Amino acid sequence: MRCGINQACCKDNISKIVVITDSIHSAKHIFNSSAHPLQSQSAAILSKLRLFFNKSKDNSIEFWECPSRLKWRFHKDVDKDTKASKPTPSFPCKISWDYCRKTDSDDIIKQWKMRFQASDGKGNNFLDLVDNDFNTIEPSYIKGGPWLQAFGHSNSLCARATQAITNHAPIGEYHLRFFPNEQFSCPCNNYPIETRRHILHECQRFNEYWSPRRDSLSHFVMFLTLNPKAFAFE
Repeated sequence: MRCGINQACCKDNISKIVVITDSIHSAKHIFNSSAHPLQSQSAAILSKLRLFFNKSKDNSIEFWECPSRLKWRFHKDVDKDTKASKPTPSFPCKISWDYCRKTDSDDIIKQWKMRFQASDGKGNNFLDLVDNDFNTIEPSYIKGGPWLQAFGHSNSLCARATQAITNHAPIGEYHLRFFPNEQFSCPCNNYPIETRRHILHECQRFNEYWSPRRDSLSHFVMFLTLNPKAFAFE
């Protein structure tokens, strides 16, 4: 929208600009003087419009709403041209709303990751998992974070995954730590303590899925999906 308006304002012999958009709520931000996420963009558009209106008192601009669901043929042309263009990246002003929000988010993430890496922050028994590129998964707020993206679609799966990752699951290892008088040996009768590692890699009760990379999030979730009784309360 900014690119189109700026180009129209720079052309000669134009007295009326018509902006056809499927995002009329974004267009309204152009004339919003309060702080908002599109502040830097609206300021740039307004500076061009000011020059455009100063050329003649008869100059005007209109905004027409055309939702994408109408499948207007020009939408595809604009989308194709936009994706093909390579605009020069502009860096936000350090006093803009966007820049302040980004710096605040970056600072929060840095502190979050530092505290997360400390054993007293995530717990000594936290299960460190890796992504498909074998990089250790770190906290993020994007789309709910990497863990919830993998198993957040199911409440039961999310509960079992959380119990397994934090090692607060109804297994012998947990009983031995908090309830030593209760049974803590593995029901498979092949291991004296029913540990998380034993369940994930060795226990014959959970052999519906096997992979040598159960330290990866994708294989970990697949193991839990195919073994619904793993790390679950009876």
